[in-house]
Amino acid sequence: RDVSSRASARSRMLKLLVPLSVVLLAQQCCAAQADVLDFGDAPRVMRSPWEGLRVGMKTDDAAAKPGEQFQFQADVNKLMDIIINSLYSKKEIFLRELISNGSDALDKVRFMSLTDPSVLGEGDTAKLEMKLIADKEAKTLTLIDRGCGMSKEDLINQLGTVAQSGTSSFIEAFSEGADVNLIGQFGVGFYSVYLVADTVAVHSKSNDDDKQWVWESSADSTFSVTEDVGEQLGRGTKIVLTLKEDALEFLEEERLKGLIRRYSEFINFPIYLYTTKEEEEEVPIEEGDDEGEEVEEEEDESEDEEDEEIEDAEDEEEDDAPKTKKVKKTVSDWELINDAKALWTRNPADITEEEYKSFYQSLTKDFGEPLTHTHFSAEGEVEFKSILYIPKEAGHDVYNDYYKKQNNLKLYVRRVMITDEFDELLPKYLGFIKGVVDSDSLPLNVSREMLQQNKVLKVIGKKMTRKALAMIKSLADADKKDGDEEEEEEEGEESPKKDESEVDKEDGESKYDQFWKSFGKYIKMGLIEDAANRTRLAKLLRYATSKSGDKEISLEEYVANMKDDQKNIYYISGDDKDSLMKSPSVEKLLAKDIEIIFMTDAVDEYTVQHLTEFEGKRLINASREGLKLEEGDKEKKREELYKEMFKPFLDFAKETLGKKVRDARVS
Repeated sequence: RDVSSRASARSRMLKLLVPLSVVLLAQQCCAAQADVLDFGDAPRVMRSPWEGLRVGMKTDDAAAKPGEQFQFQADVNKLMDIIINSLYSKKEIFLRELISNGSDALDKVRFMSLTDPSVLGEGDTAKLEMKLIADKEAKTLTLIDRGCGMSKEDLINQLGTVAQSGTSSFIEAFSEGADVNLIGQFGVGFYSVYLVADTVAVHSKSNDDDKQWVWESSADSTFSVTEDVGEQLGRGTKIVLTLKEDALEFLEEERLKGLIRRYSEFINFPIYLYTTKEEEEEVPIEEGDDEGEEVEEEEDESEDEEDEEIEDAEDEEEDDAPKTKKVKKTVSDWELINDAKALWTRNPADITEEEYKSFYQSLTKDFGEPLTHTHFSAEGEVEFKSILYIPKEAGHDVYNDYYKKQNNLKLYVRRVMITDEFDELLPKYLGFIKGVVDSDSLPLNVSREMLQQNKVLKVIGKKMTRKALAMIKSLADADKKDGDEEEEEEEGEESPKKDESEVDKEDGESKYDQFWKSFGKYIKMGLIEDAANRTRLAKLLRYATSKSGDKEISLEEYVANMKDDQKNIYYISGDDKDSLMKSPSVEKLLAKDIEIIFMTDAVDEYTVQHLTEFEGKRLINASREGLKLEEGDKEKKREELYKEMFKPFLDFAKETLGKKVRDARVS
């Protein structure tokens, strides 16, 4: 009875403390333990309802019933729509993804042929290439590659399973000692075709399968795989896209050429586009056409009798040769689109200056020559290759677009262009630099389109910034070397003959003079924004001074020219050098033969706020009120002499005036 009353009390307490489900659980547990609870002579005090319960890990007790397992359910149509439209921001990306997949398939065949040449086959099948055909009437775009192809099982597993990457499987199978350079390893690039296509048909033939198969789907919840009895490929894959009405632009030849050159220009394998064009051709004139021409000639003769003899002479010459006429006809042929080579993958020692120039022109569409370039490879925790160029001239709106995203630097991953619209690799003040960077170790998200902000990208950015600044410094050093040699020649000393490549001056300007004239403001902006490289950037500055004449000199040269007893660097800001030379603020400095830097650029006032000293010398504004100049040894001795000479008078003045003055000094 006592036990039942306590259970009833516990039950009432539980109703106040926990939800009904927990109450029922506690009652069952307490009932199971009731026979082992011995309260003895303890006073009848309400105890915790959880007393006697034990909590532990679930065991594999045979009596325990395992929970029923379920799979997540999804609307495949909606899931595919989310994947496609969230990963890719531009429809045009589909072509890059298909070409990249085709390149991977060709690379796999090339790799396998190293040990078994027979996998390549013979004739056209052995050609490692890709082809595109645009059919405006059928509204289809076809891409054919002579790659490894897919068997029926491959089509089901790789195309029928989202995020299943055949490339990743291939790399895993040959991970030891495999020299492969494959692109796609995420397994969703293929589905970008549904950005532009209503239906997709993939015809494929693999060496591992005797039959050719076709995979078809409309991005819904089903797909079909059937034996392909149509045109036989021999080996490889043919993808046929039936385009949507709003994607028919991708059937235009010029549009396709532009996309291939933008994203896949440096793919290892040739890409051909089936093009049509009109050509003029000379054909023999038929009899009916000949009679018509004779009638016209008679009419011309009657209208213009004065030229009769000339026309007769021409007719006699034409009678000797077969008569022909020009007609226009439509000609179709395969046109090679990606004829450019990935220059950055080659050894710099094997590349000529002309090749660097041609690559710059094809990359930037600038038909001029670059001012200079640097070609380097980085190894270690991050590996990448890069070629950077400095143009000769700045664009007309280069400073107005300073804070806009630059597209001068193109990021490639395994020779496939990912993007040229980002600012992560080079800071804004180096945005005028053009070039490419190709990294195999750069981690990308599954779409290979949006970069992850991570440590690897930051490391690449730091290394590229240092290389870019080193390239600019080499220009400055060459300029200084040329200046020293000119001074030696003026003094009558013979200087060693310079290499022709080093002699590049226009109108007396060195390469660095041209650079500073075009991009000097960028360097000054870098001093404001980049504290880590401020010392490097300070050495690149150039200013006119009171002693430099028409030239501009570096801060290093200013310090080297300083007087022995000069401790500071003096500058003054203004509109131009002529007006600053007449400023009252500089008279005292000029009288003491102290060199003054003239800062005539609007950004200089902000730059000097972040550059307070250079090589231990403080930068002092010469126009500052109450400016005190350093005193040399002569001035100090003279002051001490005056103090000693006037000491009796000073003592007399302080004693006589008393508290009326604080001190008496020689002025």
